[in-house]
Amino acid sequence: MSKKQHTQQFVQSIQNRKARYEFEILDTLVTGIQLFGSEVKSVRLGHASLSDSFAIIHHNEVWLENMQITPYEHNRMEIIEAKRSRKLLLHKKEIQKIQTKINEKGLTLVPLKAFFNSKGLLKIDLAIAKGKKLYDKRETIKKRENQRQMEQIKKQY
Repeated sequence: MSKKQHTQQFVQSIQNRKARYEFEILDTLVTGIQLFGSEVKSVRLGHASLSDSFAIIHHNEVWLENMQITPYEHNRMEIIEAKRSRKLLLHKKEIQKIQTKINEKGLTLVPLKAFFNSKGLLKIDLAIAKGKKLYDKRETIKKRENQRQMEQIKKQY
């Protein structure tokens, strides 16, 4: 396989599609993430998932929990756990600002997507979010269906 063909297999970003449905997004920020080299290779190939993942603040550090990164198949070093805790890289002032917002009732940190920036570094788009109630979810579905119907009507004319 040539180098050109090999690079076309890389994934642009990994989305957490459930997050926007289950949470109301209040604020977003971009963070770095601390990974091993083989984990980065696995993410580049698209062997990662953000579903059911969340972030917590522990001892003034932000940790990403439940992010699934399938171990890289050609890794010759030690075996790495697929759902281990991964440290998110933020400044202390940012962490303190997030901590004050999270102390409000019902707010949580949810990753929206993982992507590679222009320098080739993996970044996580992290959101401060509030959980939606069942009626809010129904309202979201109604809006989406109405939008689809409007698009179909526009195509007809």
